[in-house]
Amino acid sequence: MTTVTTAGTATTAGTATVGTPTSAPPALASVVHEVPADQEAFDALARERGWSDGLPLVPPTPERVARYLAEWGTPPDEVIGALPPSRAPVTAEKLAVNAVMAGAPAAALPLLRAAVEAVADPGYELHALNATTGSVTTALIVNGAQRHALGIPFGAGCLGGADGRAASIGRALQLVMRNVAGQRVGVTSQSTFGQPGRVSGIVFGEWEERSPWAPLAERRGVPGDAVTAFGTMGTANICEVVATDADVLLEFVGRALAHPGANGYLVQLSFAEVVIALNPVWAALVGKAYPDVDDVRRILWEHASIPLSEFPRQHQRQYSDIGWVDARGRVPLTRRPEDVLVMVAGGLGGLHGAALHSWGTTITQTRPVRP
Repeated sequence: MTTVTTAGTATTAGTATVGTPTSAPPALASVVHEVPADQEAFDALARERGWSDGLPLVPPTPERVARYLAEWGTPPDEVIGALPPSRAPVTAEKLAVNAVMAGAPAAALPLLRAAVEAVADPGYELHALNATTGSVTTALIVNGAQRHALGIPFGAGCLGGADGRAASIGRALQLVMRNVAGQRVGVTSQSTFGQPGRVSGIVFGEWEERSPWAPLAERRGVPGDAVTAFGTMGTANICEVVATDADVLLEFVGRALAHPGANGYLVQLSFAEVVIALNPVWAALVGKAYPDVDDVRRILWEHASIPLSEFPRQHQRQYSDIGWVDARGRVPLTRRPEDVLVMVAGGLGGLHGAALHSWGTTITQTRPVRP
């Protein structure tokens, strides 16, 4: 037999309900369960208690959790933030427990702490993100030297498939969403389809060394080790095999972003954002022509639009009524060029870019990662 520590699970965080209480409940002490000392027994207990995401979990024994906290050097009862819909506090111990279960390294706890701080910001609208019918998940974009220390991929396969610890780190944050924040499909979350990122998360770095521009986090006011949380519907590939001119390439990429089914075109939203990851080959081409990344954002924004006439008449009336149609008679995907976030990542083969469309209402948050 062995014991496992289950801080932050549904048992200790209380039953989550849809709605945002006005104040967070107090941090609750860990609950220790005695279970047979094997993987299958703990997985069975986790499924029974609602802690499982469907993948095998590492049993969070008191020894493992204590080792993580000791390496991190943070008191177990320190509160990092309160996450909706449950408004349960995320303590250092709860974060460590879920990191152990996810298989994330202890060295990732400072990054995970910053990620929790980012999604806890009221502007991130985590309550809506967790409860929506949409398939949104949190993408973490990592900047700084920590990319190398933690093995966060930023080259080929960075959005999935590259070796490294990114998936376990993303999974740890998603387990916190489940076990502390109280995200439950069909209960507190009405996500129609969900997506794989709600299990493993989306965690990748920026290839800063191959970027002609300052790192994304630095441009957002946080130099060095940082993490940017972005609420996204997932990843979309953009393939261009012809363009050898920066303007042609930017027009193609921009036009590829705008399609009527994108969440950015929901008239209920007051704003939208989009992340564009240019591979290093494209970035060099574009950077030579446009050394100021704000020019790149503006050009992409101008092309990321759809003629009003291409929408059904009902939508045309709605866009006109809310003043969303520009002087060209086009409807832009985002309200401002500043809402287009450009970064550099991906392999050196060229040909492909990646787009991460926003879900809506969540405002991207960037936080420093403190050792």
